[in-house]
Amino acid sequence: MNQRTVEINVLDRKLKVACPIGQESALLGAAAELSERLTKTNTSKSISSPDQALLMTALNLANDLLIAKEQLKSTQKENKQKIALLQSTIEQALSPTNKKQA
Repeated sequence: MNQRTVEINVLDRKLKVACPIGQESALLGAAAELSERLTKTNTSKSISSPDQALLMTALNLANDLLIAKEQLKSTQKENKQKIALLQSTIEQALSPTNKKQA
């Protein structure tokens, strides 16, 4: 896959990152989200070092990812149940016994 170099800015640090063509805006959005979260973490009085701020931000992002995955699983399960119900309803409506009654 073709890649290009994109310059991102995280906490006023400029970094050049290889990025698949067409994914530049997603990368820039991710960098902006990371920078925003790091800024929030750095304002905490309990954070004493940049390494600790990075670790806490990474843990928070990982936790958010796990929550999103669980929500997606739940939504997919609900959608499968709804599809099965719709399919069953359609099959009943199209069954020959229902046509004879009409």
